[in-house]
Amino acid sequence: MFGLRFWLVAGLAMAGTMVAITEASRGIDTTELVTIGPGSFEYRLAGEFLRDGVPENAPLAASTIARPIAIMRRQVSAAEYAACVADGACPSVARQAGGADRAAVGVSFTDAVAYARWLSQKTGYRYRLPSDAEWAYVAGLKFHDDALPTAGDSRNPATRWLAAYESEAAAVRAIGAEPRPFGSFGSNENGLQDLAGNVWEWTDTCYVRHARGTGGAETRVESCGVRVAEGSHRAYLSDFVRDPRGGACSAGAPPANLGMRLVREDGGTADRLAATLRRFLTIS
Repeated sequence: MFGLRFWLVAGLAMAGTMVAITEASRGIDTTELVTIGPGSFEYRLAGEFLRDGVPENAPLAASTIARPIAIMRRQVSAAEYAACVADGACPSVARQAGGADRAAVGVSFTDAVAYARWLSQKTGYRYRLPSDAEWAYVAGLKFHDDALPTAGDSRNPATRWLAAYESEAAAVRAIGAEPRPFGSFGSNENGLQDLAGNVWEWTDTCYVRHARGTGGAETRVESCGVRVAEGSHRAYLSDFVRDPRGGACSAGAPPANLGMRLVREDGGTADRLAATLRRFLTIS
């Protein structure tokens, strides 16, 4: 019969071995990340805001990012997504233009979540989509303020919608829809590439509709079947949409392409050990 000391020593040895395996598994993760420190900023909230049924600009809100954000320098590449498909963890999408040098496009929100889950299992870190607020924070000067134009008949919201749509559509037409090699659209002040190019990036933020009546009462309806995608302008799309040019954008000009850029969280040795154990059990 094994005594308590044996099991204690064996447990410590196993823990040491697992930590060593986990630390070694970190070498698998070759993703280039940029870490942006915590801070406070002001940005216009995502969602639709109505007053007496008439659209109005979303309020500018103070937001605080309490912890550093480690985010991919570039978007997930077509080759990286293909590896997830080959592993049976991601749905196949339309044939990608390029491989390691261009973004994976034609991916839905659910495809992006599947890729993040697969990458987390492969590396032992937790990868996830950023929130809209996190994306706005790391985008810095590349973040687009989607306030409705003030030009035109202010009593007729349709003129403001059309002005915003034409401005967004003109920007999309100017850069074209074909994905380009990484870095083609430059980097922002944080060193992140192609934030305002022709690949919009999914966030995990749900669409919210705020409505305020004459008496000041406000209703708030959240729909997580529609998510926010960020790029040269903000877009709201159903989570299953892969090609936004098919008319699936709920507001504004449709994005040219849909891709992703993930945030990595390092929860410490315990989280990495748990992830390694999950991989070990899966392989076994």
